[in-house]
Amino acid sequence: MLKFITLTATVALLAAPALAQSDTTAPAAKPIRTTTGMMRYDANKDGIVDHAEWNTGQQARFQELDRNGDGKISVQEFSPGGTTDKREAAFRRLDTDRDGSVSQAEFMAQADRNFARCDADKDGKITTAECRQALQRRPVDKAKLDH
Repeated sequence: MLKFITLTATVALLAAPALAQSDTTAPAAKPIRTTTGMMRYDANKDGIVDHAEWNTGQQARFQELDRNGDGKISVQEFSPGGTTDKREAAFRRLDTDRDGSVSQAEFMAQADRNFARCDADKDGKITTAECRQALQRRPVDKAKLDH
């Protein structure tokens, strides 16, 4: 019950300034559209993600996943609340040295591969359309190239 009262009081305190505004204010602006996918890294909102924006976003994503701040991502951090086959497979792909955790270097190496795959025209910039197209292409099987 105390949690409910505390939550209610917090909500009321946060809402009070909004409720106190007079009717003479300008109409509310359109809500900002939440960007998802790779475009969430488009810092300057020009519709293009360059390599620097991508790296900054990926580093922030690594920090977000590394919840205990130890500089590596465990399978538990990568898949909170239990793992699925897809998440476990993704974790194994990231953990290239097979030590049971993903370092920032391993994470960023995969981020670079992902960027390169999307950057079909190799101009150092990616768009949603380029990434969609890249996802439709089958990845190159490096084992077959070695034979």
